[in-house]
This record gives sequence, C-alpha cells and structure tokens, in this order.
Amino acid sequence: MTPDMAVQVWRDAMWLIVLLVTVIVTPSLVVGLIISTFQAATQINEQTLSFLPRLLTTLIMIIITGPWLLRRILEHFEQLVTSIPVLLG
Repeated sequence: MTPDMAVQVWRDAMWLIVLLVTVIVTPSLVVGLIISTFQAATQINEQTLSFLPRLLTTLIMIIITGPWLLRRILEHFEQLVTSIPVLLG
C-alpha cells in the first residue's frame, strides 16, 4: 500500500463520516435556531425547551435517512473489502 492509497482510503472514510453527520445534525441545528429565535422574541429563557424538539428531529432524521445511511456505509465497506488485493499488492 502506497501512502497515496492510504490517504485516499482515509479521505473517503472521513468524507463519508462528514456526510452522514451532516445529514443527521443539520436539521437539528435548524430546529434549534428556530426555537432560539422564538425564545429570544418571547424572552423565555428555558434551556430544556429546545432539547425535546431537537431530539425528536434527530430521531426522525435517523428513521427517515437510516436506510440510505446504512447503504452508504455498506457500499464503503464493500469497496474497502474488494480493494484489499489492490491495496496489498
């Protein structure tokens, strides 16, 4: 395995992680921003008010995008396993 191959495998893995986390976390951040704006407008300073909607948003996104996320992880794993002879030889 050359250093270029190792860097490419590492880059692909990191890109996959960033993609998966972005799909799950971005909607939660948007919901948190909306709730924070509402709290600022109404002057409600309750920390736990934004927790449940963000948690529910995260769980819903995992349920909705779960099959796609799993497919992407399995495709990456399959690519790694099939490229073992190329990486070693």
